[in-house]
Amino acid sequence: VQLQASGGGLVQAGGSLRLSCVASGSILRIGLMGWYRQAPGKQRELVAVIISGGSTNYADSVKGRFTISRDNAKNTVYLQMISLKPEDTAVYYCNAVTTVYGGDPRNSWGEGTLVTVSS
Repeated sequence: VQLQASGGGLVQAGGSLRLSCVASGSILRIGLMGWYRQAPGKQRELVAVIISGGSTNYADSVKGRFTISRDNAKNTVYLQMISLKPEDTAVYYCNAVTTVYGGDPRNSWGEGTLVTVSS
């Protein structure tokens, strides 16, 4: 299974970006999908997660500004980010728990996409 993230870039504070992440491979089922981020010199942290039924959970720092969604038919998870702040600057990684045909559920990571918010 491969996860390919896109949509990162440079944006001014207060701006918006939408990240996308597509899972590909012989996927039978995708459970939890999520976004994490890692700022320079810091540990990777949870941003938002969404289960297959649509329930979501967010880090307190992004509540009200970020929205996670998914399209199960397209094996894709999105992260809509508004009112971006310089402290949102980080490499954003998508994550998914995937089950392939004949396999057990596994945790997969994308390569990451850089989001830079200028002040």
